[in-house]
Amino acid sequence: MFYDIAIIGAGVIGSLTARKLSEYNLKIALLEKCNDVACATSKANSGIVHAGFDARPGTIKAKLNVDGAKMMPEVCETLHVPYKDIGSLVVAFSEEEMKTLEKLYQRGITNGLDADSMEIIDKDALFKMEPNISPNAVGALLAKTAGIVCPYELTIAAAECAATNGVEFLRNCGVTAIKFENDTFILSTEQGEISAKYIINAAGLHADNISRMIGDDSVNIKARLGEYALLDKSVGGVVNHVIFQCPTELGKGVLVSPTVDGNVIVGPTTVEVEDKDSVSIAQEALKNVFKSACLSVPSLSMRNTITSFGGLRAHDVTSDFVIGASKVNGKFINVAGIESPGLASSPAIAEYVAEVFESIYDGTLEKKTNYNPSRKEPVKFREMTDDQRRELIAKNNTYGRIICRCETVTEGEIIDAINSPVGARDVDGVKRRTRAGMGRCQSGFCGSKVMEILSRELNVPINEITKFGGKSDILYERTK
Repeated sequence: MFYDIAIIGAGVIGSLTARKLSEYNLKIALLEKCNDVACATSKANSGIVHAGFDARPGTIKAKLNVDGAKMMPEVCETLHVPYKDIGSLVVAFSEEEMKTLEKLYQRGITNGLDADSMEIIDKDALFKMEPNISPNAVGALLAKTAGIVCPYELTIAAAECAATNGVEFLRNCGVTAIKFENDTFILSTEQGEISAKYIINAAGLHADNISRMIGDDSVNIKARLGEYALLDKSVGGVVNHVIFQCPTELGKGVLVSPTVDGNVIVGPTTVEVEDKDSVSIAQEALKNVFKSACLSVPSLSMRNTITSFGGLRAHDVTSDFVIGASKVNGKFINVAGIESPGLASSPAIAEYVAEVFESIYDGTLEKKTNYNPSRKEPVKFREMTDDQRRELIAKNNTYGRIICRCETVTEGEIIDAINSPVGARDVDGVKRRTRAGMGRCQSGFCGSKVMEILSRELNVPINEITKFGGKSDILYERTK
C-alpha cells in the first residue's frame, strides 16, 4: 500500500493532524498499534484545557498552549464534542505561594495571555466561587479561559472527521522497522509493508523508538505515570472550577476538577517509570492522591470513587514539545514529547505540523473542494427531552432499548458507535464513544449486553469480543 503521508499514532495529536491534512488532495494513512484510537495518553488524562500561564516562556509548548486553548472551543463545536469554559484556580496556602501566583500571572502575560483573562483573587472572593475550598487557602490565580473537554471523545471525533475526508485508519498496525529507498519510506508493520513519501511521527511514548528507526536519536522520551480517581456524579458539584495547587518542578500537582459529563476527577501523581506500556496503579498511591487533594477540598472521600486508572505522559528530556522535520531525513516529521499541556495545545499542534509539512512538501498542494471539517453528530439519548426521545424512537426503535442504566445509553447509540467511520471494535471502544459502562456499576449490568451487540454487529463469535483488543479476552468457551 502506498500513501503520500503515513501518520504513526492515533492519539489526539495524530488524529487532529490527520484531520487537518485531510484538507488536501493527498492519500493519508493513520497507523495505530492498538485496536482503537485514543488507547494511550489520550484516553487517560485529566481533560484540562490549560489557559497557558504555566509553560516556560519562549518554548514551543508555551506558544502552542495559548494558541490551542483559544482554538479549542470552536474545534469542539465543529466536531460536536462537549467543552466547558469553567475557568481554573491555582490556590495558594501561604504568602509565599501568593508570590508564586504573581510569577504565574506575569508568565501568562509573557506567553501571550490577555491581562483581563487572569486575576489574582483574595480569600473572600475565592470562597464565594468555591465554598468547599479549604479554609487554609489565602488566595488564588483565576484563569478565565481555562476549560474542560473529554480527551478521548475529541480524539474519536477528529479521527472520524479525518476518515470522512478520506484518511485510512489502520488499527493493530504497529510499526516494527522503517527503511528509506528511492525517496520513499518503507514501513514494516504488523499488517505488512506500507510505503509513504512522508512520515509524521506522533507515536507518543514510543516516538523516540520510531525516530531511531531512521537513525534519528534526537528524541528521548521518559514515561511519567499519573494515577487518577474518578468520583461518582453524586459529588459532581463539589467544585465549580478546575482546582490546582501551586506547581512544582514535577508538574502541576494534584488537581480536583469537574468533568464534562458531571463526575469529579482527582489526580494525578507524577512518577517516572521504565515500562512505557504499564499503567498499573497502587492502592497506596491513590491514598496519597486523596491526601493531597483534600488539602484543597477537605470534603473529598475515597468512598465516592467509582473507578481509578493510570495514564502515562511522554516527557522529552528537553522539557519542551519536539516538533519539526528530522535532521536525519527532512521528509520525516517528529511530533514528540507532547505532555501536559498537550491536550490544550492539540489544535494548534495540528496547525503547526501542517505548516511544517507544507514547507517540506516537494509538490503543489491542492485543497479539496468537498472537505468537511465536521462529523455526524452522535445521538446522546441521555441529554434529550422526552419529546425528542419519542420522535427518535418512532424512527428507530433500537433507541427505545436502554442498555446502560447508569448513563442512559441505548442500543441504537451502541450500534451507531460500532458502525461509525472509525467504529468501536471492543467493549472499551463502545464505552469511550457512548459512556456505556462509565457509570456507578462500571459495566456490572450492561457489559454482557454490549458484548452481544458487538458480536451481532461485527458478525463474529461472542468469545472473540475483547475488552480492549489484543489478549484482553472476556469469554473463553461455552460451558452449556
